[in-house]
Amino acid sequence: MPRVLSETDVAEFRERLCVAAERLFAERGPDAVTMRQLAAELGVSPMTPYRYFADKEDILAAVRTNGFNRFAEALETAYASAKGARAKGAAVGEAYLNFAFEHPQTYKLMFDLDQPHVEKYPDLVAAGHRAHETQTQYVKTLVADGVLAGDPEEIGKMFWAAAHGAVGLELAGKLPPGAARELHRHLNHALARGLRPGN
Repeated sequence: MPRVLSETDVAEFRERLCVAAERLFAERGPDAVTMRQLAAELGVSPMTPYRYFADKEDILAAVRTNGFNRFAEALETAYASAKGARAKGAAVGEAYLNFAFEHPQTYKLMFDLDQPHVEKYPDLVAAGHRAHETQTQYVKTLVADGVLAGDPEEIGKMFWAAAHGAVGLELAGKLPPGAARELHRHLNHALARGLRPGN
């Protein structure tokens, strides 16, 4: 008879499983990873993961939820640490690039993967919304301070597209290492010039 697991036991094993899953998903792609492989990676029986997660999609949702929350926390910290609207925008942009290049596997799982029936994973939905808010908060500040003019949501999407595009090109090997930061800087300057009040 399996022993009764404490909340700490459950949380610790779920974390270990998510760490292993993140690496395997990144190395082989989510479609190539099985629950049996995840169990073998942790040295447990093939049925053990099912005590903690319903299936592989459930694990993938947990990995992505964790990623979005870590990403949001990095951007929130950058926003809070800077003084002034322009400095906050620059700090958030830098934090975005740092996270993407320090955690490329996580970043790819977060943004390059679409899970069907996302409504089954409310924690993932909430983490995605949190990450979205962190990417638009600094734009709201720039608009409120009169640095930029327009709809903050739309402007936020433009800056996100610029950052994600530059990051994606470098991660795919289409840009040399470090080139995404320079491209991102040029894109941001061009966007900012075009979005100044009176343009």
